[in-house]
Amino acid sequence: MIASDLSTALLHLRDLVDDASMIVPFTGAGISTECGIPDFRSPGGLWTKNQPIPFDAFMASQEMRDEAWRRRFAMEESFARARPGRGHQALASFYRAGKSPALITQNIDNLHQASGIRGSDIVELHGNTTYAVCLDCAKRYELSWVREKFEALGQHAPDCDCGGYIKTATVSFGQAMPPEAMQRAEELTKRCDLFLAVGSSLVVWPAAGFPLMAKRNGAALVIVNREPTEFDDLADLVVRNDIGDALGPFIAH
Repeated sequence: MIASDLSTALLHLRDLVDDASMIVPFTGAGISTECGIPDFRSPGGLWTKNQPIPFDAFMASQEMRDEAWRRRFAMEESFARARPGRGHQALASFYRAGKSPALITQNIDNLHQASGIRGSDIVELHGNTTYAVCLDCAKRYELSWVREKFEALGQHAPDCDCGGYIKTATVSFGQAMPPEAMQRAEELTKRCDLFLAVGSSLVVWPAAGFPLMAKRNGAALVIVNREPTEFDDLADLVVRNDIGDALGPFIAH
C-alpha cells in the first residue's frame, strides 16, 4: 500500500510498529541527506559530479589512490559537522525501547553510532568512512594521520608500514562485501517481524535483497523513501514523504 498522505502513513506505520516484536531497520543514504551529507544517485548527488572509483582502479593506480583521498578530504567538513537527523533519532528510540536489537545500514557516515546505537549493534554492509585500514595487514589508521601524511607527501596517498595500501574502511565497487556483516544481516532479517527500509533506493545488490528476504520470511515490509523502488508493490506500506517527517513522531523524548 502506498500511503496517500503523511497522516495516513503515520497511522499505518504506528500500527505496524506497535504490533511488531522485533523491528529491523535497514538504512540508505536518504536518511542522512537532512544532516548535510549528499546522497549518490539523486540530482546533485555525489555521482553526478564524480563517478565512483572502482576497487580495482584504486589498487592498480597511485593516481586513483591519490584521487580517492583527495575526494574524501574534500568531503571531510560535511562528515565532521553532520549530526544525527530525525530519522536516526527515531530508529535510536526503537533501539532504546528494546523494539530493535540491531540495525543494518548501507551508510558509511557513523551517524547511527552518534544517535546512541551501540556500534556492535550496527551492521555496516558498506563499511565506515570515519577511519582507514591497511588492505594488507588490516592496521587501523585515523583520518587525521592519513591527511597529515597525504599533505606532507604533496597530496599523495601514504602507504602502510607493511607496504600495503591504506583506504577508508569502506566497501568500494568491485570490492568483496564483508562476509560477517552479510551473515549477521541475513540472520537479523530472517528473525524480524517488521523490516523497515529507510532512505534506500534498493538497487545496490546484494544488500537490496534483504527486504525481499524479510518479506519471504513472513515479516511486514515498510519502505520509507521519497522515490519509488522496485519493491514497492511487495511492501505492506510505502511512505514517500520526507524521512524526518515520517519518522520524527516516533522519537522518544
